[in-house]
Amino acid sequence: MNGSSLHIEELSLQDEGNYTCWEVLDKTRWFQVWLQVASGPHQVEVNISSTGRLPNGTLYAAKGSHVDFCCSSSSRPPPVVEWWFRALNSSTEPFGNNLTASCFTLFLMSKNLQGNYTCLATNMLSGRHRKVTTELLVYSPPPAAPQCWVEMSPGLSTLQLSCRWAGGYPEPGFLWTEEPGGVAVGMSKLGLETLNQSQLSDGKKFKCVGSHIVGPEPEPSCVVQIRSPSLLSEPMRTCFVGGNVTLTCQVSGAYPPARILWLRNLTQPEAVIQPSGHHLITQSGQSSTLTIRNCSQDLDEGYYVCRAENPVGVREVDIWLSVKEPLNIGGIVGTIVSLLLLGLAVISGLLLYYSPVFCWKVGSTFRRQDMGDVMVLVDSEEEELEEEEYAAEEEEEEASEREELPKEITKYGHIHRVTALVNGNLDQMGSGLQALQDDSSEQQSDAIQEEDRPV
Repeated sequence: MNGSSLHIEELSLQDEGNYTCWEVLDKTRWFQVWLQVASGPHQVEVNISSTGRLPNGTLYAAKGSHVDFCCSSSSRPPPVVEWWFRALNSSTEPFGNNLTASCFTLFLMSKNLQGNYTCLATNMLSGRHRKVTTELLVYSPPPAAPQCWVEMSPGLSTLQLSCRWAGGYPEPGFLWTEEPGGVAVGMSKLGLETLNQSQLSDGKKFKCVGSHIVGPEPEPSCVVQIRSPSLLSEPMRTCFVGGNVTLTCQVSGAYPPARILWLRNLTQPEAVIQPSGHHLITQSGQSSTLTIRNCSQDLDEGYYVCRAENPVGVREVDIWLSVKEPLNIGGIVGTIVSLLLLGLAVISGLLLYYSPVFCWKVGSTFRRQDMGDVMVLVDSEEEELEEEEYAAEEEEEEASEREELPKEITKYGHIHRVTALVNGNLDQMGSGLQALQDDSSEQQSDAIQEEDRPV
């Protein structure tokens, strides 16, 4: 009598419509009710294209690519769809909304677009909502080529191969192989592999291949080649007592770089020389020097060994150090000067003895005309012999003539040549010689005339 109600169980979409309540009293009245049936959102579908999927379901896109986002939901009445984005360690921000669906595209994906993308579908009639959140990562391969190198272990018994391919996200993977042949040595995320002594030989090559989830193709790589050291040094050095000397040892071709040691193999066999006040050791790259201060003949003379070693091989070179007493430079210079002066004196004496004309010419060149006269008397035994031979021939001729003429008494004296240098004048000397010869001939003729006189 006072009211009425209608209860509908298991409401369906067909129950939507106009309902009328009739009231019959003194007069009939009716009341209409519009029943709307809301449904959903039952399912939210999210589609993000141009991406990859990790084993755990996380999506990833390559840096620089473009990605399409779409979200839809079934609902009555149609829902309002919204996109929300939240980057790592940041607040949530909306990307826009639409009444039925929401799609958009992001170009040139970068690392700041990496995060959680949420699609929210809301039934505005019922107020119910449903959302789906998807994590999207932005991956990028390293920009440059990988780099690889070899390092020694502390005990020189093993080698460690190291490969680095920096700048990518996430970290790439590495595969080490022996070349040629491609025999796998090991694979790791760190790019580190250890080689034992049996795997080492001079000249062997190892290749590191880097791989990344987003490429590139073909996979980049780098190669290292291990080598034993080679040594170059001077075989002999000399040091004066009390002085300093530096021994140099140059290593080449060693990879990995060799460790350089200095040893003594004569007085102290296999004893490594340690830096001290007497021994100074310096190393620059693959060049090492050993400086010995205040050289001592008893302590420092002998063989020195430069040793270069790496896990691939060991090389040694011997250097002989000779320690000598310092030379007396002043005495040597004085002796040389004395010998030079003595040689000059000997040469001058020989010139004076064997070539007086040369000395006369040299003297006439430098002497002045007003200098005193110089006379040189030469008594030649060879000329006396020639004169005696000449006299013998004359006697034979005169003997033949005496048979026809009366006997004559003949007497010859020794002939002396007189050379006069008058004031350096060659003409005067010539006239002087001529005058002397004339006087001599006149004297000889007078003597002959006197001897020809009868007794």
